[in-house]
Amino acid sequence: MERKQFPGVKAALVIGASLATAAPAFAQSSVTLYGIVDNGIGYQSSSTTLGSTSGGHSAFKMITGVWAGSRFGLKGAEDLGGGTKAIFTLEEGFSANSGAMSTTNLMFSRQAFVGVTNSTYGTLTAGRQYASYYQLLSPYSPTTWLTGFYGAHPGDVDGLDTIYRANNTLLYMSPQLYGFKFSGSYSLAGVPGSAYQGSTWSTAIQYAQGPIGLAVGFSRINNSNSNGGAFGSDTTTSNAGAQTGISAVTNGYQSARAQQRFAVGAGYTFNSQFDITATYTNVQYIAGVGSGFRDEAIWNTGGIVLHWKPTAVWDFATGYSYTRATKANGIASSAQYQQFNLSEYYSLSKRTGLYALQAYQRANGQTLAPNTSGGGTHIINATATLGDGFNSTPSSSRSMVGVGVGIVHRF
Repeated sequence: MERKQFPGVKAALVIGASLATAAPAFAQSSVTLYGIVDNGIGYQSSSTTLGSTSGGHSAFKMITGVWAGSRFGLKGAEDLGGGTKAIFTLEEGFSANSGAMSTTNLMFSRQAFVGVTNSTYGTLTAGRQYASYYQLLSPYSPTTWLTGFYGAHPGDVDGLDTIYRANNTLLYMSPQLYGFKFSGSYSLAGVPGSAYQGSTWSTAIQYAQGPIGLAVGFSRINNSNSNGGAFGSDTTTSNAGAQTGISAVTNGYQSARAQQRFAVGAGYTFNSQFDITATYTNVQYIAGVGSGFRDEAIWNTGGIVLHWKPTAVWDFATGYSYTRATKANGIASSAQYQQFNLSEYYSLSKRTGLYALQAYQRANGQTLAPNTSGGGTHIINATATLGDGFNSTPSSSRSMVGVGVGIVHRF
């Protein structure tokens, strides 16, 4: 649930020069401590429990990890010679309001991987990490300037924010060649008797040259319960046994046998002040015999973001997205979501900034919600849910307004 625009912003503790001086026979190593602390205040016009279409009330509360998810981490590298390095990343998210871990029972919930990298042959990593789909599409995601909290496509249905991380993942990232970069990843669930149940696989290709950028990606997440039903704890996108990405958009389809995502993202930089990005995504939730729905559910989303930087310290952005579901599972009027976003960012320094965010969403049509008992689903009116910061507290009505202000510091 965050904006991801500062990949080079890390600071702090670099260990290695002293090791090289004390023991010159060993390869040079470094470890970097880095992090982000983000806190703010937010308002939403209607807040209720997931699946409810009544009883919503406005909410005014502290919010954390909005512009960038609060975190701390360690990154390390060791020169193995011949242009090859051993690398690792350990990264944990937390709430700056309460100090709690972002995911209970996960010490490094955001990333935990080790691997090798070579400028000629590419990078191979193993552990909990973002799949290839996200890694190469993220530069064109709406969350770059609109944040994931308020600006992800409704419920982050297409996975263009950082909420989907895959356990037990082997990932290869090629070096850039003539502007092209390729990546492929496979996540092993370790289910006895099957290399397929609970697995996640992904592939993507990116082209970036001069002012033009383009990426295409595909991802499939398999439920470890191969017939569908509640996502098993062995599913590789599980967060300590909990399923990721359940929102008012997908609530009635969370028992899918598998999820598939296809996306195209593009960007163009006009000059130092203006750039534009656009995305199209197709998401499929595939039913199994144990699912609470019978027909494949499909969402198509198109979105566009315009970013303007008039001075060295100010950034402004605006965006629009339209999501439409297909008619299926007895629904006569398919769900539709229109979302409008604005963002403003003021740099106090290279590491500290103030931000303000405004968003509005209008939902129409119908969707599914799980029955409170006995399994299965029933048809309800689609309700608004801005970005992915309100996945568990959506609006009880067709509309939702969200506003937030905050401060972010990077170290």
